[in-house]
Amino acid sequence: MLVGSILLEELNFVKGVAQHMFIRECVQRIIFWRNADRVGPDIPWTYWRLFFPKQMRRLCKKMFKAFGEGAEIRPGSYIVCCSRINIGRRVVVRPGSVFEADPRPGEQGIMIGDDVLLGPGVHIYVNNHDFDNPEVSTIDLPETPSKAVVVERGAWIGANAIILPGVVVGEHSVIGAGSVVTKSVPPYTIVAGNPARIIRALRQADAQATK
Repeated sequence: MLVGSILLEELNFVKGVAQHMFIRECVQRIIFWRNADRVGPDIPWTYWRLFFPKQMRRLCKKMFKAFGEGAEIRPGSYIVCCSRINIGRRVVVRPGSVFEADPRPGEQGIMIGDDVLLGPGVHIYVNNHDFDNPEVSTIDLPETPSKAVVVERGAWIGANAIILPGVVVGEHSVIGAGSVVTKSVPPYTIVAGNPARIIRALRQADAQATK
């Protein structure tokens, strides 16, 4: 009986420690979620608000550097470092999209102009990894300094396109679905492919300028 009593006490002690550790972990996660400069399915503290238009707008106006009238962040999007991202008027960020600004001090962000049309699954990144040293393990590669990405007003970014650091997408240009954009795109120009190349200009004057 004595041995059984001791074992029961030890079991209760272990259970108590486990419960305390779980509660502490929960508190730590909630604090992280509340303070995170990001929005997405991995941040449930704020993510639920994306399902309700008024809550979504209130959240985004608070978190983003700028958030225009009629703009939306749809559920299923991942936005990192909201405080360095400008979202223009009537811009809808659709499910599967990933916008990653750079949270490091002094680094760069993303600017989406007014009336930009975004397909689902658009990815925008402002920095990369420095892979010049083959002696460094891939997982340990340092991040390069970031370069701002700008999408000017009226541009159309097709579904699953990827826009890489330093790119400026000119106004009213079109990025084909699935394209990887590594260089800036002139205004009123259609580009597509991996890497994206000019398909044609949307205005004759611009066609002459790009020759």
